[in-house]
Formats: sequence, C-alpha cells, structure tokens
Amino acid sequence: MNCCISGEVPEEPVVSKKSGLLYEKRLIERHIADYGKCPITGEPLTSDDVVPIKTGKIVRPRPVQAASIPGMLGMFQNEWDGLMLSNFALEQQLHTARQELSHALYQHDAACRVIARLKKERDEARSLLAQAERQYHVSAANAMTANAVALSNGKRAAEDEEMVPGAKKIHTGITSAIIDELTECNASLSQQRKKRQIPATLAPVEALEGYTQISSHPFHKTSKPGILSMDILYSKDLIATGGLDTNAVIFDRPSGQILSTLSGHSKKVTSVKFVAQGDQFITGSADKTVRLWESSDDGNYICRHVLKDHTAEVQAVTVHATNNYFVTASLDNTWCFYDISSGTCLNQVSDSSGSSGGYTSAAFHPDGLILGTGTVEALVKIWDVKSQANVARFDGHVGAVTAISFSENGYFLATAAHDGVKLWDLRKLKNFRTFAPYDPDTPTNSVEFDHSGSYLAVAGSDVRIYQVANVKSEWNCIKTFPDLSGTGKATCVKFGPDAKYVAVGSMDRNLRVFGLPSEDGPTES
Repeated sequence: MNCCISGEVPEEPVVSKKSGLLYEKRLIERHIADYGKCPITGEPLTSDDVVPIKTGKIVRPRPVQAASIPGMLGMFQNEWDGLMLSNFALEQQLHTARQELSHALYQHDAACRVIARLKKERDEARSLLAQAERQYHVSAANAMTANAVALSNGKRAAEDEEMVPGAKKIHTGITSAIIDELTECNASLSQQRKKRQIPATLAPVEALEGYTQISSHPFHKTSKPGILSMDILYSKDLIATGGLDTNAVIFDRPSGQILSTLSGHSKKVTSVKFVAQGDQFITGSADKTVRLWESSDDGNYICRHVLKDHTAEVQAVTVHATNNYFVTASLDNTWCFYDISSGTCLNQVSDSSGSSGGYTSAAFHPDGLILGTGTVEALVKIWDVKSQANVARFDGHVGAVTAISFSENGYFLATAAHDGVKLWDLRKLKNFRTFAPYDPDTPTNSVEFDHSGSYLAVAGSDVRIYQVANVKSEWNCIKTFPDLSGTGKATCVKFGPDAKYVAVGSMDRNLRVFGLPSEDGPTES
C-alpha cells in the first residue's frame, strides 16, 4: 500500500482513525502541524487521530526510472552531471586558493627584499658613522698637535715629549661604534666558521712529504744578513720580509721579482704585515716606531704615517679581521690599538698586574675579539679587545714567548719559546700538548698554523711540519726541512696559499721556498 500524500511505500506507516487512509508518519505529522486537517478529506485531524501500523521489513520497490534502460541512462546522466558540477566547483576553489597563495608569497618576497635593503642601509650608515668618528679623531689629534706646536714656539711635539719625563699621550679610546663593528665582524666570522670545510685544493699530506727546496732569493744586505719576520698575501701570492738590515722587501713569488724595498727604519724590522689586498703595509721596528705604508701607482710603497707611541722596541704587529685596525706590541710592556685609515692610536694598554716584562709577540684570534700576547717573562696573556682586559694567562714556558698562532678552527692556540712549542685548548684554557723538537740550547723561533688549520709549522734549528689532530690524538711530524742557511737558525716560517709551498726565513739573507719540484723546478734568483 502507498502513502496517500507521496504515493510511495511508507517507511513508517500510520492510518487515520477517522478516514482510514494510510500515510507516511513524518509527512502527515508535518501536514497536521501546518494545517490541522486531513489532506484528502479536509476533516479536522490531530496527531492523536493517527495510529502507527506494525509491519514486517519493507522492501522498497524499484523506482520507475530504474525499471527501464532509458530510465537508468537518464539516472546515470543526472549523476554524471552532478559529479561534473561538483568537480567544477572544486576547481574554482582550487584556483582561488592558488591565487591567494601566490599573492601571499609575493608579499613575503617583497617584505624580505625590504628587510634586506633596510639592513644594507643600516650597515652603510654604521660604516659612515665609524668613518666619521675616525675622521673626527684625526681632526682632534691634528688640532692637539697644532696647539702643541704653537705653545712650543714651533718645536716638534715629539721633541717636547722627550723633554718632559713621563709625559703621556692622550688617546680617545675604542668607541662604542668601533666595538659594534668588531662585534658584527666576530658574529659573521663565527657563523662562517661553523660551516667551514677543508678546501679541496689544500695540499695533501703526501704532497708535503715530497716538498724540497724549489727556490732561494737573496733579499737583504750582506753586511747585515738575517730575515726576522715574514708575511704572505694569499690573494696575490706576495711575500714580505723584514730584515736585520732595517729594510722590508715585498716579493712577487710567481714572477720571482722584487716589487719594492721599503727603507726608513733605523734599526732591524721585527714585524711585517699586509693589510686587505696589499694596498697598505705595516712594519714594526726595534727603533721604537711603526710605519704605515701605502702602495702608489708605480708599484712602490710610500710611508704615510710614522707612529711613535712606544718607548721601547716594537716586537709584533697583528691586523684585525676587519682590515680597519691593527695592534702593536712592544718591550715597553704596552700594546696599542690603531686605526689604519688615520694612523691614530686609539688606546695604549698596559698590564695592571704589575708585570715588568715587555711583549715579544702578539696575534689576533681569527674572529677578532680576542688578542693573544707573549711576554719576556714566558707568559701568554689573552685579552678581551672590547674591554682591553686581561681575561686569561698561560704559564709553563721557559724563556720569552717568541711566536703566537691561532688555528682557524678558533679554539687551538700554539705558542713558541726557548723550551719548544705548547698547544693550548681555548675552550678549557689548558695546555694539552708540548713539542720539544730541539736541544735545550736551541730556542724555537716561530710557530704557524696554515690558513685551513690542517698543518702546523715549527722553526728553530730546522723547520718541521706537523699534521693537526684533535686534543687526544697524536700530532705527527710529517716533514722536516733541514737548515740550508748554515746559520743553524730558522727565524720565521709561513705556509703559502692552500699550503702549496712553505716559505722559510733564516739568519742569512735568503728567503727559501719549499714545494713540489714537479710544479716549480729548482731556481735561484
């Protein structure tokens, strides 16, 4: 039986007490709620007038449309049309979502570009501010010098200082802008060091084992032979030497030509350093002065500044990683922090601990916020550059500390003295290995890590190359170069770019280069 309203078999059949007609329960209840009467007879009807009928499981008959093939095809067509409409709506929503995502990514990219531009403008502003401050310090120093000249009736200020015992120069100090510059450099280099990898072009151990002398170059005067200091400019493969004959020599290794001989000091040149790309050059001397040289168009170097802040021999010069500042260390027991562009001493630091021994060596940490110095009293002192405070000191050496070298890894420090070489772990501030390669009467004059931190060179009565390991592993000596000078004293040693060669200075007048004979045939110049 079918419902009188829908004409279909009811799922919940009910029958009217008044008319006896059959209805679907939900349909008749809704009709009673809306109209209150029977939909067929029109008689008044309430929910109490309908009685549910109990039936067995109802099998719904097949709808009329499914009773024939054309009807079924029509149903399938309707379902397909509905599916296509639904798919079209989803594609419309996907397209809208993609447009919104593209717009969001464009806004993010634009924001990143704006942030990068603002950072660049901030860095440029800071650089200009630091430059302005340096120029201001130069102007102030010039004004003070002019006043001193006027007050002394035209006599030189340096002479006035010599006339007044104990007179001290006034220094402006390391400003907050300079400290910010040093801190930013430290953060950048530290971040790069975390990603540092050994370069693929680095000479392997097998190559170093085959090194032999490939060239020898007589630079300095025969009347006062002896090379005391050396530096290498990796980008141009230039080698600089400082000699006992008061001269510094800049040598182009690939061409074998001397580019310039720098004269001006009155005593031996104890330290030489390149700045940046070699446009500037610094020399320190036993005549108590530091000279700042600048390259000219003809390839020579002109002395731009003569710095006379020390009262005893200048033993070491070290350049900061920014290439804007450098430090000198002297036997007068002070170290000076200089601005390179102006040649101004910003601060002169003395040890407040009461130590009377002067400084014999100095080197910046690769990140630039730590300075290491060696003293006559066999001490190694570590300084915080920002506060100029002595934050650590290492003892245990015998004799003056002749050389200091920080490893590129940032936590190894090598120091040389009369008793040999000591290796220090800066993380734990302790000595973890000692080399005593020579007899007690032979001092170790130089120690140097290569630029990758993979090899360590030691110079004394000969030159020895060690392979760098960790704190617990053994550091093996992989090569020994005999002293070919006949003096029994190798004074300085440096690795070339990628350790492709080793340059050695001795107490004769020759610079010797050791490398693979297959690459550079033995030459004499």
